[in-house]
Amino acid sequence: MARQRWTVADIPSQAGRRAVVTGASAGLGFETARALAGAGAAVVLAVRDVAKGERAAAAIAREHPGADLAVRPIDTASLASVRAFAETWPAREPIDRLVLNAGIAAVPSREESVDGFERQLATNTLGHVALTGLLLPALSPSARIVAVASLAHRSGRIRFDDLQWRETYGPQAAYRQSKLALLMFALELDRRLTAAGSGIAALAAHPGLAVTEVFRRGDRAGAFQRRAGHILFSLIGQSAAQGALPILYAATAPEAQGGGYYGPDGFWEARGYPKPAAIAAHARDRAAAERLWAVMETLTGVRFAV
Repeated sequence: MARQRWTVADIPSQAGRRAVVTGASAGLGFETARALAGAGAAVVLAVRDVAKGERAAAAIAREHPGADLAVRPIDTASLASVRAFAETWPAREPIDRLVLNAGIAAVPSREESVDGFERQLATNTLGHVALTGLLLPALSPSARIVAVASLAHRSGRIRFDDLQWRETYGPQAAYRQSKLALLMFALELDRRLTAAGSGIAALAAHPGLAVTEVFRRGDRAGAFQRRAGHILFSLIGQSAAQGALPILYAATAPEAQGGGYYGPDGFWEARGYPKPAAIAAHARDRAAAERLWAVMETLTGVRFAV
């Protein structure tokens, strides 16, 4: 059980550990990378825009002089980019914390990734699934994999009959599916790791309603949409730094458990401090999770050794 008002001050020393955080150039990813670096971890900012990642790393270095930081390119919407990231990972640098954070939300009109997948599913889910499978050999024996899910999973559903939204498309519904799929992946992965006797744990967390760059809505939203989203979340939500706390809790707290899901402790889990979060019943459906797992392995071409 999370202690009341768990903050970055409660992060145990991460000295000697290496963390990879996707989408670390802004928002939740930046705050997660910043806190891990402050706790002594060597942090790799895995980002789509390297120049932006370099600026983020510089900002962290100014706050934490001497921090061990690196910036590496990855676009989770591209399987080729994901493979290049994994294939060039140095064997001598085991990963202790893998945070699957990069994401976009509510792309107004349907778009496809370079691999022909619906863009939100590609970016938020399939790229992270592929990255995890490809990096499994590089993870340390007691590593933690943290998938950043969302409150939106509660109203999501997996459209097995039209996973890519080719027949009809709904921006919010597609986002909800992508985050539900990522949560189900994390839960199923932990079950498989446990069954295999692995010491690696897979967990998930959500930030509540946090104001982040996900409001770019895939870089396609109009100014009014972006402004309205920021106002709404600012009124009922919280900062990216606060929203990152459940992610950091899952990644570092000794009491966080494999298969656990963590979020804010406030009303509707919209804001607050880390605690175990509610998982919708449909996200716990083992048969659906196994079916989804098989589909994702086929789509990504990545087979898991668990």
